Amino acid sequence: MKTFIITAAFLMTCTGLIGQATDTSKATSLTDSLFNMMDKPAKNERVIVFDASRLILSQSSETVKKNNFNFLVIHRFGDFAGHLGGGKYFYGIDAVADVYIGFEYGLSNDLNIDFGRSTVPLVGGLVDVELKYALLHQNTGGGSPIAITVLGQTGIRTYNSFNSFGDRLSYFAQAIFARRFSPDFSLQVAPSILQNNLPIPDLTGNSQAFVSLSATAHLKVSKLMSIIVDYAHPFSSFRNGTNGFSDPLGLGLQVVTGGHVFTVNVTNARAVSEINYLSNTTSDLSRGQYRLGFTISRMFDFSHKEKYNPHR
Repeated sequence: MKTFIITAAFLMTCTGLIGQATDTSKATSLTDSLFNMMDKPAKNERVIVFDASRLILSQSSETVKKNNFNFLVIHRFGDFAGHLGGGKYFYGIDAVADVYIGFEYGLSNDLNIDFGRSTVPLVGGLVDVELKYALLHQNTGGGSPIAITVLGQTGIRTYNSFNSFGDRLSYFAQAIFARRFSPDFSLQVAPSILQNNLPIPDLTGNSQAFVSLSATAHLKVSKLMSIIVDYAHPFSSFRNGTNGFSDPLGLGLQVVTGGHVFTVNVTNARAVSEINYLSNTTSDLSRGQYRLGFTISRMFDFSHKEKYNPHR
């Protein structure tokens, strides 16, 4: 996996590769813009690097446009195989690892406020509030070769017993560096820092704060269908194979259908939130501890300035 990260970082520095192609001048939402990607590029036009704001594990560099509202449902089933999977549990369909209900709203074209709630049965429910800002856009024709987006998130654990309210809090900050190398291939890397006021899991030797690095590749196989590979590595001496931890990894198929973006995936991460899956992924792929999951993203446009046309 370290080789993947090194390769991803190297590719991000290569600015002389295949030109980017997209036209988003008529797009009023992230979903609308998907249908303009095959148009002829113009100078200094913004490039849509990814088709959605959420991938498998990671968030993408994309933001929801002003006055647009994105409704998210993200689901992780139980283990596909192993002693908690197999035919007895219908290959994980009978179990729930995590369910996330989220909302993303565009305060401006570049600034989003996000709110979400996840169940995380083994850790305790988590409510998260986030601000996400597109600092720099990739542009065609001599503009910026990459997109840079930053986000800050606060998570509050609503269940279980804690000595103080402060112990319920976690903080996550990330910078996303993304580039669309061609109409078919996009890549992003994202360093981040995570702090849990109470270490998760609360075990001897575990630190409250650590850094991580994520990498995501997005390959179009048709106009409306893509393959996604998503990986994250926490840089923590505590989170290693000896202590039973694994690096989160996901593989998925993304389909754009009108106003919806649907992703079906397989991942070893039980949790949806970065705060939880970076802190405590212990599922081992070699023991069949991977699971099916899906993401449904539905965009609503409250600007009323342009009628939505799915065939644009």
